[in-house]
Amino acid sequence: MDLTGLQTLPRDYPVGPREDALPPGTLLGTQSAWGWHSTPGGEHCTLAGSTVLYDSPRGPVPYVDMVGDIVNDRETGTSAAETWLRANPHRLDLGRIGFHLLQGGTGRPLSSGELSGTSQTLDLWTGTVTSTFTVAGHPAKVTTACHPDRDELGIRVESTAVRDGLVIGIDFPYGSEAWHNAAGWEQPEAHTTRLGQPHPSELHPGSTSWIVHRELDNARYQVVVSGQGLTVDQTGTHHVRIHSCVDADPAVLDLSIAFLSAGDGDCIPRGGAGLSRVAGKAEASTPLPPGAGHPLGTPPLPGSTVAAASASHWPRFWGSGGAVELAATADPRAAELERRIVLSQYLTAVNCSGSLPPQETGLVCNSWRGRFHLEMHWWHAAHFAHWNRVELLLPSLRWYATVLEGARETARGQGFDGARWPKQTGPDGRESPSPIGTFLIWQQPHPIHLAELVYRSRPCREVLEEFADIVFESAHFMAGFAHPTPRGFELGPPLIPAQECYGSLRGTVTNPTFELAYWQWGLRTAAAWRERLGLEPLQSWLTVADGLVPPRVLNGVYAAMDVEPFTIRTDHPSMLCALGVLPLTDLIDEGIMNATLEDVLADWDWDSTWGWDYPVMAMTAARLGRPEAAVNALLREAGKNTVLSNGHNRQTDSLPLYLPGNGGLLAAVALMAAGWDNGPDRHAPGFPAGWTVAWEGLVPAP
Repeated sequence: MDLTGLQTLPRDYPVGPREDALPPGTLLGTQSAWGWHSTPGGEHCTLAGSTVLYDSPRGPVPYVDMVGDIVNDRETGTSAAETWLRANPHRLDLGRIGFHLLQGGTGRPLSSGELSGTSQTLDLWTGTVTSTFTVAGHPAKVTTACHPDRDELGIRVESTAVRDGLVIGIDFPYGSEAWHNAAGWEQPEAHTTRLGQPHPSELHPGSTSWIVHRELDNARYQVVVSGQGLTVDQTGTHHVRIHSCVDADPAVLDLSIAFLSAGDGDCIPRGGAGLSRVAGKAEASTPLPPGAGHPLGTPPLPGSTVAAASASHWPRFWGSGGAVELAATADPRAAELERRIVLSQYLTAVNCSGSLPPQETGLVCNSWRGRFHLEMHWWHAAHFAHWNRVELLLPSLRWYATVLEGARETARGQGFDGARWPKQTGPDGRESPSPIGTFLIWQQPHPIHLAELVYRSRPCREVLEEFADIVFESAHFMAGFAHPTPRGFELGPPLIPAQECYGSLRGTVTNPTFELAYWQWGLRTAAAWRERLGLEPLQSWLTVADGLVPPRVLNGVYAAMDVEPFTIRTDHPSMLCALGVLPLTDLIDEGIMNATLEDVLADWDWDSTWGWDYPVMAMTAARLGRPEAAVNALLREAGKNTVLSNGHNRQTDSLPLYLPGNGGLLAAVALMAAGWDNGPDRHAPGFPAGWTVAWEGLVPAP
């Protein structure tokens, strides 16, 4: 939302361009886990035209590559099929909700120049946003909230400007295939918006509801506007206006706007129950009884009801799970770190806890067309288990089971057992054509790691049985991918390490340091799952884990990989992940890793790093017994370690927020506070001795 509490000023909230200007309002969207769209024309688009045979130690292996290339996140020379497959499905902007001003019977959007005295506060304890401003000489107060169990917004406007023509409009866009834009405004003929007749609301007894029916090619959804004393009109092809009735309170608009996917039938729940999406499915939820202890009347108004539900939910969130308090520490860095910790918990709970792995910008705006990157899933969600909020991790972890067969097909097509997980994908799990993504391998152990974190938080047989297929199929692929040589088991070629700047060398890269350690730890963890379930061990997994070649060491430090140029000092210093993100394995020497950390800190291209690289350095420093370096890494002054006043980790003009940075910070802080298995005995081993660190409810790291 913008400073009005709605999405009134899209031109004031753009996403900056990489090359070409993006449409205004890219940051002011309304998104959901279920809202996806595909443009027509993809019926005959397949990955076959992008598949290339690459030499490997086993002979030629097919990989989904690209005819074209990607330069500064711009596709160049791609085929029509590649362009469509990379862009579809894309996440939808479900509607832009903003204030309009009626003049002479017609409405127009407000401009920022018409507002004065703007102030806005998010109350983290209640999840409500209060915005105050003056418009057309009238003071205004707007309260905005989101229902914790339904895809429903609550809005309460208190201003005499309502009497003088202040209304709310909803504009509905088409989908967009652009990289960072979810709304397409250029094709009004390609979609339909139809307002139905009013009828009594069953979500909010005593109110009236209007249903807006939306159709965009293969996408269908409904928008339900509910309130008392309202009039809702369709005043344009894709515009709906909400305003006060003549006989209603002249200074209040109190309404809710609910979004429902086509799977919800006629989208008006029957029997007085609302729709709640938990773990990606609709479940019954009991609405607030009319007037039940609510200060705003009997029955409560819809917008205020949503705010009440939010105010009930967030104290339960903050009162559960883990907590870290640094307030008793005199070091001025502590206050800033605590600010980042608290805001990151809120932002990741809102944006990263849904039924799908999140995109890197969550539900704020599109990045890479709203598609998610599975190598980033750990950074979005692992911290939920460390902070003892495993219920927020489970929905997205369960998604892997829905695409397991497709991942098996990918592995079979390359001659491997098990499942090979995609990199950049949508809900269907289909890989995207790419000269980089399909060659990455560090996402393969992530489901094992995440499942292990769930088990550590809930050590029971039910967890083992639910995720056994995901863990075992991941391990089958990993064991097969490592190939035997006289030196030991090796990884690649082809592959690209987590440090993607080696993309052009994908046909020759072998044995990246982080991936070697991750392979060993992941296979041994999968073997432990078989033992816990009482299954016979698979010797092939242990043979590979025990026989992996050691990482390359040059001048006393770990190289990124074991072929030239060995280490490029840009992008992620991924070799540090081998001790930090991971516990100590047989492949890693602590003394060499300490020298590697020093080498990175002394000379790295910080402008090319990403927001999760700073938590990486902190976790490595903490495991090496260097708490001062750990805190300094989390708070290092660098462009992509910027944390805005709202808690978002800004990267660039075209990537104004980056949730892997927030999730990574929380994972690092949990490790620094609660420690890890067989770690030092002292309290909060990752914080300096002079700090006072109070914590509870955290789950130690492996």
